[in-house]
Amino acid sequence: MKALKQNKGESTNWGSFLWNIFICSLGAFGGPEAHYGIFTDQLVIKKQYLTEEELVELIALCSILPGPSSTQTIVAVGHKKGGPLLALLTMLVWSLPVLTLMTLFSFLYVFLDRMQLSQDGLRYIGPMAVGFITVAAFRIGKKVTSDRITVSLLIFGAVITYFFRQAWVFPFVLIIGGLVTVLTSKQKKIWYRVKLNPPWIYLIAFIIIAAGSTTLAVFTNSTLLTIFESFYRYGYLVFGGGQVVIPFMFSDLVELNGLMSGDEFLTGYGLVQGMPGPMFSFSAYAGGLAGRGAPLYQVASAIAAGIGIFLPGLLLIYFVYPVWENLKKIQGIKVSLKGVNAVAGGLIAASALIIMQSNGFSIDNLMVMVATIVTLYTKKIPAPLLVLAVILIGYLV
Repeated sequence: MKALKQNKGESTNWGSFLWNIFICSLGAFGGPEAHYGIFTDQLVIKKQYLTEEELVELIALCSILPGPSSTQTIVAVGHKKGGPLLALLTMLVWSLPVLTLMTLFSFLYVFLDRMQLSQDGLRYIGPMAVGFITVAAFRIGKKVTSDRITVSLLIFGAVITYFFRQAWVFPFVLIIGGLVTVLTSKQKKIWYRVKLNPPWIYLIAFIIIAAGSTTLAVFTNSTLLTIFESFYRYGYLVFGGGQVVIPFMFSDLVELNGLMSGDEFLTGYGLVQGMPGPMFSFSAYAGGLAGRGAPLYQVASAIAAGIGIFLPGLLLIYFVYPVWENLKKIQGIKVSLKGVNAVAGGLIAASALIIMQSNGFSIDNLMVMVATIVTLYTKKIPAPLLVLAVILIGYLV
């Protein structure tokens, strides 16, 4: 595939880059925080597509935006390396495998009880994900802490987000981090104008699709349009990723509209926990069940839900990322990023403890976590092989 010239005279082979995105998708278990560990290991450490600081900047940026944060982060990496087209291909390679699986699972609800064995085999995925996060947090922490203020902000970010997990907390603490480093900076004349040239077409498309889908869903009574509008709305109203969107979906799809039973919904949620890739892929399962009936119509419903939930985040990245690249040229923004990045490092560190608590501090869990950390530091083992090894251990033990 094509190679693209970068600002520094480098080139990115699109085929190789997309293959590495696919590798990330195979090893991305555990939600957005765990995904960042995979991104750090595969895209930063192994392939050096960007630096730790650049990755943390993108994580912080996408944490402020509504939508699937880890998907937006990896799409922003694709935009950085090859513009809008590579960003689109990145999202497809990242999300299509698990979207396809969850679409198939929407047909197989009657057989899902037979899959309990897989739940046992996946019991060490959580501790492994903690290992990835711990390594990422340590590497990132070294990069983003350079003085007492940034160390304090890293601790602040970790403590606040550990005790308060509401979606609004994440953008709030990131903004606080940026303000602190600006207010404590001794540099003069750090604010000046730059030419932004925002790509307004993407923001206009975002708004038109939101308004148009709502209007059409109301006046046409089309199930497909209603499903698309519902999932598009989930995509632009939710901050914090897949874990946050699930309660919205449950209330809307189960309690208000009765499109599926609570047991059906929760079974799909349990399945997606064991799948690699973005948590928003649950949309294909939920959309398929919401439009169940004729097989082709059920597939169309799953596709409508998948496109609906990912499209807002993609359009927002297309609009925000070019502006972000120019905003970073302002010295005041660079100063604020020191605080934002330090807080983001704290968020990642806190997530490791939170996930470990949810899995339990048993001896075997701790052994898997420590083994993952040691392996990542001493061996260059691809993430999917490490995941397969952990699943195999789960079945054998």
